Amino acid sequence: MFNSKIVGFESYLPKKVVTNDELSNIVETSDEWIYTRTGISKRCLSTQENTSDFAINVGKKLIEKSNIPAEDIDVIIVATITPDYLTPSTACMVQGAIGAKNALAFDINVACSGFVYGLSIADKFLKSGIYKNAIVIGAETLSKIVDWTDRSTCVLFGDGSGGAILTSCKDYNSVISEDLNADGMSWQAITGGNLNNNNPFTEKKDDNSFYLAMNGRDVFNFATKTVPKSINEVLIKANLTLDDIKYIVPHQANSRIVEVVAKKLKVSLDKFYLNLQNFGNTSAASIPIALAEMSQKGLLQKGDKIIIAGFGAGLTWASMIVQI
Repeated sequence: MFNSKIVGFESYLPKKVVTNDELSNIVETSDEWIYTRTGISKRCLSTQENTSDFAINVGKKLIEKSNIPAEDIDVIIVATITPDYLTPSTACMVQGAIGAKNALAFDINVACSGFVYGLSIADKFLKSGIYKNAIVIGAETLSKIVDWTDRSTCVLFGDGSGGAILTSCKDYNSVISEDLNADGMSWQAITGGNLNNNNPFTEKKDDNSFYLAMNGRDVFNFATKTVPKSINEVLIKANLTLDDIKYIVPHQANSRIVEVVAKKLKVSLDKFYLNLQNFGNTSAASIPIALAEMSQKGLLQKGDKIIIAGFGAGLTWASMIVQI
């Protein structure tokens, strides 16, 4: 029987750092207003790079770190809602740029749950015994779809990417349990990138906005309700308790959401790893960026069990117990 083993995390972020004070020069807001409501102090924003650039850099770093030759990569999955193009996929652009000529490649669109979904898919590919090595990347250039005149959304988001490389393994298992789900009845809560059908034969012209739009209250209620249940579900499936878990790494959306989740789980906020104060909400990239940072700081040791928990547009959510 084959399992999948995560052998490395990496991230790549644009060099431009924008503080809350700088945003106050663009829209009517302030550092105090943003930080008290979100926990965000600054974010990285692209000045010229696109989503493929972020993802390609992560792919190259993962190859270098793992010492797995590019031609031995079998699967490349990129989770993104802000690709360079509708087609080709960002994953195909990564495949070509890093020289992974033998890899199948495709994108998935699951917003802020995307990286966890991607890990789940890669895990199944490797457990099939047919594929041996996989790269999963979350990459976003959210600044492309943010309305910079809307202070309720533009202060929340950042750009960047992160990813993991996995290999097939018989004697080690990184993905212990998972809970992936969706509530398509509530899709209107978060939308972005609307592509209207305004061809010459369209009877009614659609002027819906391309920009990201979000009902903050609905998203808050959704996240604080589903994330604790999902975390408990993966613990039950694995026959573990929170005492067995070293860290919970949530999607980095809003510190208030995490505070409520911690309270519902009856666990200290110290159990959660947060870096949203420095990067904002980077959607599918937020969890892998956090994991790469934790790895760089030496916070993740072999055998540690952590929970990663994504939630976002769709509405979707995904929790997973990962053994480092």
